[in-house]
Amino acid sequence: MPANSPDTRTEVNCRRKFLEGCLGAAGTALVASAVSVRVEARDTYQRPPEALGLLYDATLCIGCKACVAACKQANDNPAEFSTTDKLWDTPLDTSGYTFNIIKMYRSGTMATKDDETNGYAFMKTSCMHCADPSCVSACPVTAMTKDPKTGIVAYDAEACVGCRYCVVACPFGIPKYQYDSPTGKIGKCELCRHRYKDGHYSACAEVCPTGATLYGRTSDLLSEAKRRLALKPGSVTTYPRGNLSGGPDQSYEGYVGNYKQHIYGETEYGGTQVLKLSAVDFEKVGMPYLSPNSSASTSETIQHTLYGGLLAPFAVLGVMTYVAKRNVHHEDDAPADEPGKE
Repeated sequence: MPANSPDTRTEVNCRRKFLEGCLGAAGTALVASAVSVRVEARDTYQRPPEALGLLYDATLCIGCKACVAACKQANDNPAEFSTTDKLWDTPLDTSGYTFNIIKMYRSGTMATKDDETNGYAFMKTSCMHCADPSCVSACPVTAMTKDPKTGIVAYDAEACVGCRYCVVACPFGIPKYQYDSPTGKIGKCELCRHRYKDGHYSACAEVCPTGATLYGRTSDLLSEAKRRLALKPGSVTTYPRGNLSGGPDQSYEGYVGNYKQHIYGETEYGGTQVLKLSAVDFEKVGMPYLSPNSSASTSETIQHTLYGGLLAPFAVLGVMTYVAKRNVHHEDDAPADEPGKE
């Protein structure tokens, strides 16, 4: 039978349509399988037993910003200016060169400290060292890692490719990129882990004159925070300074503030290793409301479900191939040449 005879063309067309139908059915089945899979989030990771962190007590903070200066010195970061005279380091927020900053809440006449009405209050902003950090989950090259023992969220500039996924992923807006540098990297607090070998700890806690920023094991810090919340406002208590979990006793006596009965970081986002106390509503002082579950637990489950066994890629490829086949013009479909024409 001639290769271009009507019967041959009909047979080829039937075969092609049969294969296209099979391909389309397979693609549809794969997509249906992917959609029908019930996505259940993995459990949110918990803090390591020996996790290290900070307790910031806004009622003890006097806004001296010694912690900001100490952080700059410890990390060899340059000054940043927000005024024209450029006499002082005046960053307005955390950045690639400012890992810790004290912000101020203002209301009305600002007559009374730690009063939501006609008062003012301070709030420390730095990396929270989440138990289940989104920056670590989002990083494609493990430039962001969480130490399994200390729980410190660390950054490796040598591994970083500058994608800035960590910047987008963090619910606290902490990792910042150094846009002014041709070899820019991410800047964030790492609890001064590079100073541990010399017997030091977080510089912000070392220099804080009132103990508003306290360093130690998160479990110890959480116990201390709960102790303070149980005290009567206005009573006298002992406040530790420096390193709660070790080091010389630097405690002093002071008056108990009128705390909000909540420890920020105890449950937010699955828990953080930096805990905070305040007499002013946390949202008013700039801390976001977050659920007890981390975003990383949900996003990773969705990704692993869709891409496990390459289910989703094969499904998408099958559908795309089917659509492409349907829209491609084949020579076999062209009408036979009329007799007498070349």
